[in-house]
Amino acid sequence: MKDTILDALKAAYKLDADNLIANRFGSGHIHKTYKVESSTQSFILQEFNDTVFKYPERISNNLGYLLDNFDPANIPFVLPLPIPNIDGGLFTELDGGLYRLFPFVNGVTRDDIDYKEQASKAAEAFAHFVLVFLPTDSNKLQDTIQDFHHLGWRYSQFDAALKAPAIEIDEETREMIAYYETRKDLLEQYGIYRNKLPLRATHNDTKINNLIFSEDLKKVNAVIDLDTIMAGFVFYDFGDLARTVACTRDESSLDWGKIKIDMVKYEGLLEGFYTVLAGHVTEEELNSLSFGAEMMTLIMGLRFLTDHLQGNTYYQVDYVEQNLHRSKNQAELLTAFMEKREEIKTLETNLKRKFL
Repeated sequence: MKDTILDALKAAYKLDADNLIANRFGSGHIHKTYKVESSTQSFILQEFNDTVFKYPERISNNLGYLLDNFDPANIPFVLPLPIPNIDGGLFTELDGGLYRLFPFVNGVTRDDIDYKEQASKAAEAFAHFVLVFLPTDSNKLQDTIQDFHHLGWRYSQFDAALKAPAIEIDEETREMIAYYETRKDLLEQYGIYRNKLPLRATHNDTKINNLIFSEDLKKVNAVIDLDTIMAGFVFYDFGDLARTVACTRDESSLDWGKIKIDMVKYEGLLEGFYTVLAGHVTEEELNSLSFGAEMMTLIMGLRFLTDHLQGNTYYQVDYVEQNLHRSKNQAELLTAFMEKREEIKTLETNLKRKFL
Protein backbone atom coordinates (compact mmCIF):
# COMPACT_ATOMS: atom_id res chain seq x y z
CA MET A 1 0.00 0.00 0.00
CA LYS A 2 1.27 3.47 -0.91
CA ASP A 3 2.68 5.68 1.84
CA THR A 4 0.41 8.50 0.68
CA ILE A 5 -2.65 6.43 1.59
CA LEU A 6 -1.27 5.58 5.02
CA ASP A 7 -0.38 9.23 5.69
CA ALA A 8 -3.88 10.30 4.68
CA LEU A 9 -5.31 7.53 6.87
CA LYS A 10 -3.44 8.80 9.93
CA ALA A 11 -4.73 12.32 9.34
CA ALA A 12 -8.33 11.27 8.66
CA TYR A 13 -8.59 9.21 11.85
CA LYS A 14 -6.06 11.02 14.07
CA LEU A 15 -4.11 7.81 14.53
CA ASP A 16 -1.31 8.22 17.02
CA ALA A 17 1.28 6.15 15.21
CA ASP A 18 4.54 7.09 13.51
CA ASN A 19 4.85 3.93 11.48
CA LEU A 20 1.88 2.08 10.02
CA ILE A 21 2.27 -1.20 8.16
CA ALA A 22 -0.50 -2.48 5.86
CA ASN A 23 -0.73 -5.98 4.39
CA ARG A 24 -3.46 -7.66 2.34
CA PHE A 25 -5.81 -9.62 4.57
CA GLY A 26 -8.49 -12.27 4.03
CA SER A 27 -9.87 -13.79 0.84
CA GLY A 28 -12.85 -11.57 -0.04
CA HIS A 29 -13.77 -11.06 -3.71
CA ILE A 30 -15.42 -7.62 -3.54
CA HIS A 31 -13.47 -5.20 -1.33
CA LYS A 32 -9.68 -5.09 -1.02
CA THR A 33 -8.94 -5.63 2.65
CA TYR A 34 -5.79 -4.81 4.61
CA LYS A 35 -4.62 -5.31 8.16
CA VAL A 36 -3.08 -2.06 9.37
CA GLU A 37 -0.71 -2.32 12.31
CA SER A 38 1.30 0.01 14.50
CA SER A 39 3.33 -0.85 17.56
CA THR A 40 0.23 -0.46 19.76
CA GLN A 41 -2.89 -0.89 17.60
CA SER A 42 -4.36 -2.98 14.81
CA PHE A 43 -7.18 -2.14 12.40
CA ILE A 44 -8.87 -3.49 9.32
CA LEU A 45 -8.85 -1.12 6.35
CA GLN A 46 -11.13 -1.79 3.38
CA GLU A 47 -10.97 -0.18 -0.01
CA PHE A 48 -14.68 0.05 -0.74
CA ASN A 49 -15.92 -1.27 -4.08
CA ASP A 50 -18.55 1.27 -5.15
CA THR A 51 -18.92 -0.47 -8.50
CA VAL A 52 -20.63 -3.41 -6.76
CA PHE A 53 -22.14 -1.38 -3.91
CA LYS A 54 -23.49 1.63 -5.77
CA TYR A 55 -25.34 3.07 -2.76
CA PRO A 56 -23.00 3.40 0.24
CA GLU A 57 -25.54 5.68 1.92
CA ARG A 58 -27.96 2.74 2.08
CA ILE A 59 -25.36 0.72 3.96
CA SER A 60 -25.04 3.56 6.46
CA ASN A 61 -28.83 3.75 6.78
CA ASN A 62 -29.23 0.05 7.50
CA LEU A 63 -26.40 -0.16 10.00
CA GLY A 64 -27.60 2.97 11.74
CA TYR A 65 -31.16 1.67 12.01
CA LEU A 66 -30.12 -1.68 13.42
CA LEU A 67 -27.67 -0.12 15.87
CA ASP A 68 -30.51 1.97 17.27
CA ASN A 69 -32.70 -1.09 17.71
CA PHE A 70 -30.68 -3.72 19.53
CA ASP A 71 -28.74 -4.21 22.72
CA PRO A 72 -25.23 -5.60 22.10
CA ALA A 73 -25.64 -7.62 25.29
CA ASN A 74 -28.24 -9.75 23.46
CA ILE A 75 -25.82 -11.04 20.87
CA PRO A 76 -22.96 -13.40 21.81
CA PHE A 77 -20.35 -11.96 19.44
CA VAL A 78 -19.07 -8.65 18.08
CA LEU A 79 -20.51 -6.80 15.09
CA PRO A 80 -17.48 -4.71 14.08
CA LEU A 81 -18.72 -1.49 12.53
CA PRO A 82 -16.79 1.24 10.68
CA ILE A 83 -14.94 3.78 12.83
CA PRO A 84 -16.07 7.37 12.12
CA ASN A 85 -13.41 9.67 10.68
CA ILE A 86 -12.67 13.13 12.10
CA ASP A 87 -15.69 14.50 10.23
CA GLY A 88 -17.99 11.80 11.58
CA GLY A 89 -18.25 9.96 8.26
CA LEU A 90 -18.05 6.19 7.87
CA PHE A 91 -16.46 6.46 4.41
CA THR A 92 -13.20 8.31 3.74
CA GLU A 93 -11.60 9.27 0.44
CA LEU A 94 -7.90 8.46 0.52
CA ASP A 95 -5.75 9.15 -2.51
CA GLY A 96 -8.75 8.88 -4.85
CA GLY A 97 -10.19 5.69 -3.35
CA LEU A 98 -13.08 5.20 -0.92
CA TYR A 99 -12.04 3.49 2.34
CA ARG A 100 -13.40 2.43 5.71
CA LEU A 101 -11.53 1.66 8.92
CA PHE A 102 -12.69 -1.05 11.33
CA PRO A 103 -11.50 -2.26 14.73
CA PHE A 104 -9.48 -5.45 14.45
CA VAL A 105 -11.08 -8.46 16.14
CA ASN A 106 -8.72 -11.17 17.34
CA GLY A 107 -9.32 -14.68 16.09
CA VAL A 108 -9.11 -16.68 12.90
CA THR A 109 -11.07 -16.77 9.67
CA ARG A 110 -11.52 -19.96 7.71
CA ASP A 111 -12.54 -20.78 4.16
CA ASP A 112 -13.69 -24.19 5.32
CA ILE A 113 -14.24 -26.10 8.54
CA ASP A 114 -13.52 -29.62 9.67
CA TYR A 115 -16.15 -30.78 12.14
CA LYS A 116 -19.88 -30.85 12.73
CA GLU A 117 -19.47 -28.87 15.96
CA GLN A 118 -17.83 -26.02 14.06
CA ALA A 119 -20.67 -26.07 11.54
CA SER A 120 -23.16 -25.79 14.38
CA LYS A 121 -21.33 -22.84 15.94
CA ALA A 122 -21.23 -21.05 12.59
CA ALA A 123 -24.94 -21.65 12.01
CA GLU A 124 -25.82 -20.52 15.54
CA ALA A 125 -23.95 -17.24 14.98
CA PHE A 126 -25.81 -16.35 11.80
CA ALA A 127 -29.09 -17.53 13.34
CA HIS A 128 -28.45 -15.30 16.39
CA PHE A 129 -28.05 -12.41 13.99
CA VAL A 130 -31.55 -13.07 12.64
CA LEU A 131 -32.95 -13.62 16.14
CA VAL A 132 -31.70 -10.40 17.71
CA PHE A 133 -33.22 -8.33 14.89
CA LEU A 134 -36.59 -10.12 14.71
CA PRO A 135 -38.41 -7.19 16.39
CA THR A 136 -37.12 -4.66 13.83
CA ASP A 137 -39.19 -3.39 10.92
CA SER A 138 -37.68 -4.83 7.74
CA ASN A 139 -39.41 -2.08 5.73
CA LYS A 140 -36.91 0.38 7.25
CA LEU A 141 -34.02 -1.46 5.56
CA GLN A 142 -32.89 -0.39 2.10
CA ASP A 143 -31.52 -2.69 -0.60
CA THR A 144 -27.76 -2.23 -0.71
CA ILE A 145 -27.68 -4.38 -3.86
CA GLN A 146 -30.95 -4.40 -5.76
CA ASP A 147 -32.55 -7.87 -6.16
CA PHE A 148 -29.43 -9.51 -4.73
CA HIS A 149 -31.10 -12.88 -4.03
CA HIS A 150 -34.14 -12.55 -6.31
CA LEU A 151 -34.12 -15.78 -8.31
CA GLY A 152 -36.49 -14.40 -10.96
CA TRP A 153 -34.22 -11.39 -11.51
CA ARG A 154 -31.14 -13.61 -11.81
CA TYR A 155 -32.90 -15.63 -14.50
CA SER A 156 -33.79 -12.37 -16.27
CA GLN A 157 -30.09 -11.44 -16.31
CA PHE A 158 -29.24 -14.91 -17.60
CA ASP A 159 -31.86 -14.72 -20.37
CA ALA A 160 -30.60 -11.29 -21.44
CA ALA A 161 -27.02 -12.57 -21.62
CA LEU A 162 -28.19 -15.50 -23.75
CA LYS A 163 -29.79 -13.15 -26.26
CA ALA A 164 -26.60 -11.12 -26.73
CA PRO A 165 -23.60 -13.17 -25.56
CA ALA A 166 -20.17 -11.53 -25.59
CA ILE A 167 -18.50 -14.87 -26.32
CA GLU A 168 -18.79 -17.64 -28.84
CA ILE A 169 -20.87 -20.40 -27.23
CA ASP A 170 -19.07 -23.75 -27.35
CA GLU A 171 -20.39 -27.20 -26.50
CA GLU A 172 -19.37 -27.06 -22.81
CA THR A 173 -21.15 -23.73 -22.39
CA ARG A 174 -24.19 -25.08 -24.22
CA GLU A 175 -24.41 -27.98 -21.76
CA MET A 176 -24.40 -25.59 -18.81
CA ILE A 177 -27.04 -23.39 -20.42
CA ALA A 178 -29.28 -26.44 -20.83
CA TYR A 179 -28.75 -27.46 -17.19
CA TYR A 180 -29.71 -24.05 -15.79
CA GLU A 181 -32.68 -23.78 -18.12
CA THR A 182 -33.94 -27.06 -16.65
CA ARG A 183 -33.58 -25.76 -13.11
CA LYS A 184 -36.18 -23.05 -13.71
CA ASP A 185 -38.52 -25.47 -11.95
CA LEU A 186 -37.27 -24.00 -8.65
CA LEU A 187 -38.79 -20.64 -9.58
CA GLU A 188 -42.27 -21.85 -8.67
CA GLN A 189 -41.34 -22.76 -5.09
CA TYR A 190 -39.40 -19.52 -4.74
CA GLY A 191 -42.52 -17.59 -5.74
CA ILE A 192 -44.58 -19.46 -3.14
CA TYR A 193 -42.14 -18.64 -0.36
CA ARG A 194 -41.90 -14.97 -1.42
CA ASN A 195 -45.67 -14.69 -1.03
CA LYS A 196 -45.95 -16.60 2.26
CA LEU A 197 -42.87 -15.87 4.38
CA PRO A 198 -42.12 -12.73 6.40
CA LEU A 199 -39.15 -10.58 5.50
CA ARG A 200 -36.50 -10.38 8.20
CA ALA A 201 -33.26 -8.48 8.73
CA THR A 202 -30.80 -10.92 7.20
CA HIS A 203 -27.04 -10.90 6.64
CA ASN A 204 -27.30 -12.19 3.05
CA ASP A 205 -23.64 -13.18 2.64
CA THR A 206 -23.21 -16.01 5.11
CA LYS A 207 -20.00 -17.55 3.83
CA ILE A 208 -17.91 -19.20 6.51
CA ASN A 209 -15.12 -16.64 6.01
CA ASN A 210 -17.49 -13.90 7.18
CA LEU A 211 -17.07 -15.22 10.71
CA ILE A 212 -14.12 -14.67 13.02
CA PHE A 213 -13.65 -17.73 15.21
CA SER A 214 -11.74 -18.02 18.46
CA GLU A 215 -8.28 -19.53 18.04
CA ASP A 216 -9.55 -22.97 19.10
CA LEU A 217 -12.55 -22.69 16.72
CA LYS A 218 -14.94 -23.43 19.60
CA LYS A 219 -16.86 -20.15 19.42
CA VAL A 220 -17.52 -17.23 17.09
CA ASN A 221 -15.92 -13.93 18.08
CA ALA A 222 -17.49 -11.76 15.37
CA VAL A 223 -19.83 -11.70 12.38
CA ILE A 224 -18.29 -9.47 9.72
CA ASP A 225 -18.93 -8.09 6.21
CA LEU A 226 -22.17 -6.33 7.05
CA ASP A 227 -22.67 -4.42 3.80
CA THR A 228 -25.34 -6.83 2.55
CA ILE A 229 -27.60 -6.49 5.59
CA MET A 230 -31.09 -5.85 4.23
CA ALA A 231 -34.56 -7.34 4.23
CA GLY A 232 -34.57 -10.99 3.20
CA PHE A 233 -35.80 -14.46 4.02
CA VAL A 234 -34.23 -16.70 6.64
CA PHE A 235 -33.60 -19.36 4.01
CA TYR A 236 -31.21 -16.97 2.23
CA ASP A 237 -28.84 -17.03 5.19
CA PHE A 238 -29.09 -20.76 5.80
CA GLY A 239 -28.78 -21.49 2.10
CA ASP A 240 -25.55 -19.64 1.42
CA LEU A 241 -23.99 -21.10 4.55
CA ALA A 242 -24.95 -24.63 3.53
CA ARG A 243 -23.69 -24.01 0.00
CA THR A 244 -20.22 -23.09 1.24
CA VAL A 245 -19.87 -25.33 4.31
CA ALA A 246 -21.59 -28.61 3.42
CA CYS A 247 -19.91 -29.00 0.02
CA THR A 248 -16.95 -31.38 -0.12
CA ARG A 249 -15.08 -29.07 -2.54
CA ASP A 250 -14.80 -25.28 -2.85
CA GLU A 251 -16.55 -23.38 -5.63
CA SER A 252 -13.44 -23.24 -7.83
CA SER A 253 -12.77 -26.98 -7.71
CA LEU A 254 -12.62 -28.89 -10.98
CA ASP A 255 -13.01 -32.30 -9.27
CA TRP A 256 -16.52 -32.70 -10.63
CA GLY A 257 -17.01 -36.26 -9.41
CA LYS A 258 -15.96 -35.33 -5.87
CA ILE A 259 -18.44 -32.49 -5.36
CA LYS A 260 -20.83 -34.01 -2.82
CA ILE A 261 -22.79 -33.03 0.28
CA ASP A 262 -21.14 -33.63 3.64
CA MET A 263 -24.27 -34.68 5.50
CA VAL A 264 -22.56 -34.56 8.90
CA LYS A 265 -21.78 -30.87 8.44
CA TYR A 266 -25.21 -30.24 6.92
CA GLU A 267 -26.83 -31.75 10.01
CA GLY A 268 -24.68 -29.46 12.17
CA LEU A 269 -25.87 -26.43 10.22
CA LEU A 270 -29.53 -27.40 10.58
CA GLU A 271 -29.07 -28.05 14.30
CA GLY A 272 -27.50 -24.60 14.71
CA PHE A 273 -30.45 -22.82 13.08
CA TYR A 274 -33.04 -24.92 14.93
CA THR A 275 -31.26 -24.45 18.27
CA VAL A 276 -31.49 -20.67 18.00
CA LEU A 277 -34.61 -20.02 15.91
CA ALA A 278 -37.09 -22.83 16.64
CA GLY A 279 -40.04 -21.31 18.46
CA HIS A 280 -39.09 -17.79 17.39
CA VAL A 281 -39.68 -17.94 13.64
CA THR A 282 -42.57 -19.70 11.92
CA GLU A 283 -42.49 -23.42 11.20
CA GLU A 284 -42.85 -22.58 7.52
CA GLU A 285 -39.61 -20.59 7.73
CA LEU A 286 -37.85 -23.61 9.20
CA ASN A 287 -39.33 -25.75 6.43
CA SER A 288 -37.82 -23.41 3.83
CA LEU A 289 -34.21 -23.84 4.99
CA SER A 290 -33.39 -26.83 2.81
CA PHE A 291 -34.87 -25.07 -0.22
CA GLY A 292 -32.51 -22.20 0.56
CA ALA A 293 -29.48 -24.47 0.09
CA GLU A 294 -30.71 -25.43 -3.38
CA MET A 295 -31.78 -21.93 -4.39
CA MET A 296 -28.61 -20.17 -3.27
CA THR A 297 -26.53 -22.75 -5.12
CA LEU A 298 -28.67 -22.19 -8.21
CA ILE A 299 -28.27 -18.42 -7.96
CA MET A 300 -24.49 -18.62 -7.68
CA GLY A 301 -24.26 -21.00 -10.62
CA LEU A 302 -26.49 -18.69 -12.67
CA ARG A 303 -24.38 -15.67 -11.76
CA PHE A 304 -21.16 -17.43 -12.73
CA LEU A 305 -22.62 -18.63 -16.04
CA THR A 306 -24.14 -15.22 -16.80
CA ASP A 307 -20.79 -13.55 -16.16
CA HIS A 308 -19.10 -16.05 -18.47
CA LEU A 309 -21.62 -15.23 -21.20
CA GLN A 310 -20.99 -11.52 -20.66
CA GLY A 311 -17.22 -11.90 -21.01
CA ASN A 312 -16.19 -12.05 -17.32
CA THR A 313 -17.12 -8.50 -16.39
CA TYR A 314 -18.02 -9.05 -12.70
CA TYR A 315 -16.01 -11.81 -11.01
CA GLN A 316 -12.24 -11.90 -11.09
CA VAL A 317 -10.95 -14.88 -13.05
CA ASP A 318 -7.55 -16.51 -13.43
CA TYR A 319 -8.38 -17.94 -16.85
CA VAL A 320 -11.10 -17.31 -19.45
CA GLU A 321 -13.25 -20.37 -18.68
CA GLN A 322 -13.13 -20.07 -14.90
CA ASN A 323 -16.65 -18.67 -14.49
CA LEU A 324 -17.96 -21.42 -16.76
CA HIS A 325 -16.20 -24.00 -14.59
CA ARG A 326 -17.53 -22.34 -11.43
CA SER A 327 -21.03 -22.66 -12.87
CA LYS A 328 -20.41 -26.34 -13.56
CA ASN A 329 -19.16 -26.75 -9.98
CA GLN A 330 -22.39 -25.24 -8.65
CA ALA A 331 -24.45 -27.40 -11.00
CA GLU A 332 -22.80 -30.49 -9.54
CA LEU A 333 -23.49 -29.20 -6.04
CA LEU A 334 -27.13 -28.39 -6.78
CA THR A 335 -27.66 -31.87 -8.19
CA ALA A 336 -26.08 -33.31 -5.04
CA PHE A 337 -28.45 -31.30 -2.82
CA MET A 338 -31.44 -32.49 -4.82
CA GLU A 339 -30.33 -36.11 -4.55
CA LYS A 340 -30.23 -35.72 -0.74
CA ARG A 341 -33.76 -34.35 -0.40
CA GLU A 342 -35.22 -37.41 1.34
CA GLU A 343 -32.28 -37.73 3.73
CA ILE A 344 -32.53 -34.03 4.55
CA LYS A 345 -36.27 -34.35 5.13
CA THR A 346 -35.58 -37.08 7.69
CA LEU A 347 -33.09 -34.79 9.48
CA GLU A 348 -35.70 -32.03 9.60
CA THR A 349 -38.35 -34.37 10.99
CA ASN A 350 -36.02 -35.43 13.79
CA LEU A 351 -35.10 -31.84 14.62
CA LYS A 352 -38.76 -30.81 14.77
CA ARG A 353 -39.42 -33.59 17.31
CA LYS A 354 -36.55 -32.26 19.39
CA PHE A 355 -37.18 -28.50 19.18
CA LEU A 356 -40.87 -27.95 18.41
